[in-house]
Amino acid sequence: MLVRVSLGLVVLFLSISYAAFEATARIHYDRIKTENPNSNSNISSLAGIEFPDHMSFNAVSSSTSTNGCSCLNDDDDGSKKIVKLHLNQRQIDSKTEPKSSVLESTMRDSIRIQALHTRVIEKKNQNAISRLNKQSSLKPAVEKAAAPESYTDGFSGQLVATLESGVSLGSGEYFIDVFIGTPPKHFSLILDTGSDLNWIQCVPCYDCFEQTGPYYDPNESSSYRNISCQDPRCNLVSPPDPSLPCKTENQTCPYYYWYGDSSNTTGDFAVETFTVNLTSNGNSEFKPVENVMFGCGHWNRGLFHGAAGLLGLGRGPLSFASQLQSLYGHSFSYCLVDRNSDTNVSSKLILGEDKALLNHPNLNFTSLLTGKENSVDTFYYVQIKSILVGGDILPIPEETWRLSTDGTGGTIVDSGTTLSYFADPTYKIIKEAFVNKTKGYPLLKDFPILNPCYNVSGIENVELPDFGIEFLDGAVWNFPVENYFIWLEDDVVCLAILGTPRSALSIIGNYQQQNFHILYDTKKSRLGYAPMKCADV
Repeated sequence: MLVRVSLGLVVLFLSISYAAFEATARIHYDRIKTENPNSNSNISSLAGIEFPDHMSFNAVSSSTSTNGCSCLNDDDDGSKKIVKLHLNQRQIDSKTEPKSSVLESTMRDSIRIQALHTRVIEKKNQNAISRLNKQSSLKPAVEKAAAPESYTDGFSGQLVATLESGVSLGSGEYFIDVFIGTPPKHFSLILDTGSDLNWIQCVPCYDCFEQTGPYYDPNESSSYRNISCQDPRCNLVSPPDPSLPCKTENQTCPYYYWYGDSSNTTGDFAVETFTVNLTSNGNSEFKPVENVMFGCGHWNRGLFHGAAGLLGLGRGPLSFASQLQSLYGHSFSYCLVDRNSDTNVSSKLILGEDKALLNHPNLNFTSLLTGKENSVDTFYYVQIKSILVGGDILPIPEETWRLSTDGTGGTIVDSGTTLSYFADPTYKIIKEAFVNKTKGYPLLKDFPILNPCYNVSGIENVELPDFGIEFLDGAVWNFPVENYFIWLEDDVVCLAILGTPRSALSIIGNYQQQNFHILYDTKKSRLGYAPMKCADV
């Protein structure tokens, strides 16, 4: 009971303190911009603050092409290049208890779920305003923004990156190593399919969370450019003060992005060069991608666990995936290694078509929902039909899974949420099914957070009921037991699924996605998944 009470107090404290921070950041940003209304330099007009260097961080500069090309081109023979990004797993601190890590992850998840629900409500309100404007023939307050800057090089290839598990930091998220600026410097960002904006903590950092390594300094990059208020791309972000987005046209475009009661970022909207690891025919080389839109954050708060910022992979126009579509196409995929894997193995993020995955004999597809009036443009919605536990279909009405006309409900696949969450009463039905079908192990009462939990002391081969999801289009996603039960101690296993309030979002989190190669194909509006040993990808 002490843990539950403490968790509530922590969440309450975070809600109050971060709400106060929101107001302070907006007021402070507005004051500084008022004092410098005509600033239009390549760096922020905000006054500088000195920060100590982080000696533990290795800043890496990538070599540029010998021919001076700053773009990505096809090979002479017309073959398509690929770019691979790796996700390395950090060394887990032996002093970190599994229970503490789960507590931290579930607290972070609860705050994130609040943020996701808030976006649903905001989308509903935006649609209501839009309908009113149409009825009254009013011109929208903000004109339609221009599409992200296109690349004319005709490149269509693949980008592969390494992902790093945040388990050692008490985080259930995955981190990606990126190279930003000219010369390029190395930063670690959180990978998030549930948001769009790419952003990084920037000097001057007036109020920032602790990160591993120094903050990004736009003064040290020759390719950094602020986006002005008169640039149509400024309409893609929300300003700190919605009633007065910009005081002058020359002003740098300000942005404010909110994730939940505890997490937000405020700063300057800008473009920068991101250097990527381009792979073609087994050969790897670094290539710069210019004019990637991102947020240079001067006020940042949240549970980001040492990361320098966030890389958005949502469906909106600001996400890294959307901005690079003309380079790699309309699909990306990732394969997350088991959290208990050796630290030498890594997860992968692949931007572009992966032929090996498409030819996988066990690759299944289900449809991604689009075109729903009150669905959030960022999210990847799927339509669940039923849940299977121990081979039996649970008595959950199909309407439980539907995305309602007011924007509530529905199910999303999300890399930024750790565990999986199902809206009540679905969660209660799932939990009861596992309790009824799990035999031979003592049920532990009042275990913190997760439920049910079992004492499996002295049992070599633990047998637990099967778990699967059936989608409306007939696809079935069956999970190995390690993706829905978690070992908190040597002799304790718990169901790694929790509940959300009735009519809230249901979420398939990254814990259930381990050792599956997950494909997001926005052109064909489908989600692919194939069981795979991700360490071998």
